[in-house]
Amino acid sequence: MPKLTTACALLLVLCATACSRPEPPATDQPPEPQAAAQAGAPAQPRGALTEAIQSPIDKAKGVEDTVLDAAEKQKAEIDAQTGG
Repeated sequence: MPKLTTACALLLVLCATACSRPEPPATDQPPEPQAAAQAGAPAQPRGALTEAIQSPIDKAKGVEDTVLDAAEKQKAEIDAQTGG
């Protein structure tokens, strides 16, 4: 019976020790803000998902000037034909 009591006491101590809070990290030097670190950092390579999302946007931005030039040309032709 004393062995069982000792085993239960040891088990209780182990459980209580396992449930204690972890020690907080040292606060000698505060962490640097991530936003400031990213502002001066070089661009990181794009991931596959980011590339799949950004690629059509970049393509549309590249075609925008062509579309605007064609619209101006069409407007000029319409104005020339209607006399306005």
